[in-house]
Amino acid sequence: MARYFDFAREGTTWQREIVGGVTTFLAMAYIMFVNPTILSAAGMDQGALFTATGLSAIVGTLLMALVARYPVGIAPSMGLNAFFAYSVVLGMGVSWQTALVGVLFSGLIFVAITALRIREMVLDAIPLDLKLASACGIGLFIALIGFEDAGIVVDNQATLVMLGNLTAPATLLTVVGLIVSVGLMLRRVPGAIFFGMVVTSLLGIAMGVIAMPDAVVSLAPSVTPVFGTAISQLFAHPESLFTLNFLVVVLTFLFVEFFDTAGTLMAVANKAGLMAGNTMRRARPAMLADSSSVVASALIGTSPTTSYIESTAGVASGARTGMASIVTALLFAAALFFSPLLAVVTAHVTAPALIIVGVLMVSSLGEIDWKRLEIAVPAFLTLIAMPATYSIANGIALGLVMYPITMVVAGRGRELHPVMYILFAIFVAYFAFLS
Repeated sequence: MARYFDFAREGTTWQREIVGGVTTFLAMAYIMFVNPTILSAAGMDQGALFTATGLSAIVGTLLMALVARYPVGIAPSMGLNAFFAYSVVLGMGVSWQTALVGVLFSGLIFVAITALRIREMVLDAIPLDLKLASACGIGLFIALIGFEDAGIVVDNQATLVMLGNLTAPATLLTVVGLIVSVGLMLRRVPGAIFFGMVVTSLLGIAMGVIAMPDAVVSLAPSVTPVFGTAISQLFAHPESLFTLNFLVVVLTFLFVEFFDTAGTLMAVANKAGLMAGNTMRRARPAMLADSSSVVASALIGTSPTTSYIESTAGVASGARTGMASIVTALLFAAALFFSPLLAVVTAHVTAPALIIVGVLMVSSLGEIDWKRLEIAVPAFLTLIAMPATYSIANGIALGLVMYPITMVVAGRGRELHPVMYILFAIFVAYFAFLS
């Protein structure tokens, strides 16, 4: 194993890889409880989702470990799970079974364009400012979901939204949990979000807001209710694929998968010393591993996976090779036997994690060129439309429609890649269809 992962060249040891792998797992472990909570809003079985989340993390992380030999953890994407549940299923009225087919199609396209080296061309076609605005908008959308789950934001017929009752026990639990989690992060505690959820759950039990679980350890719940649904739905209802809604679902999944993973891989590779000039070493195997994991997640029965930026915590602890990822995958396998804790980790416990992830995702807001109106307007529409219309797809679509318009009016139309005009036409048709 040491020879395969080339410990000597990477300047690492078994101890560093194990510590790094454990650290990455602790930083990512919250997804085991947050993902089922979000996707269950789409009507999916929460127990099956717990197992599907763990299995997709194991498969994706092992692919990254063995194919790319990168110290990167993979699991269902925060943002895409919210898009799946709230935008596609609840917003567009697409069944969760058909949404899984959309994940499968986006994954297959993702693998194909990666293998054919088209991925880089499309990445270059979308302006950086729109990529940054999309990430920030998804962060705002995730934070809004966290506020709603906590009861911090509630609906109001006159103003649409208003401040909830912060003194309600369950809402107060979220507020305290948020303070605890942020405090742990400020003290640079590895796995701060995960441990914040642990502390919040214990506080909830002590306050009487959360009931004690009947057990802590048990066999993993059956994944049968979601496993293989994408394939069975594809053959049972092929007519559901020939709609503009389905096309938008696939394109949005693909769009976010593209830019989310690309940025994460570059950040982790840079911190781990895996860059050769401005290029990642073993970049193609890494991209094939992360795109293949999306296909696996669809077949298992969950929203798309992505490379996790939390992997940088493991790298900071010494991880340099795929051996750390193997450790992370093994810990996800062990976590499958703690499903009874789902009853303890309620929406009020996971809400602080959603809010914090939202904060982290909007960190690139200052990198957008706000001084140029032709860029600022489409970027602003992209990020504000996501929480305002409760749809990631609407935000991306508005940005991709407005950007070519403002650039052409500003006399900069020649700077646009031809792909941008194709996307413009697709999303104009999308809005016409919605109307």
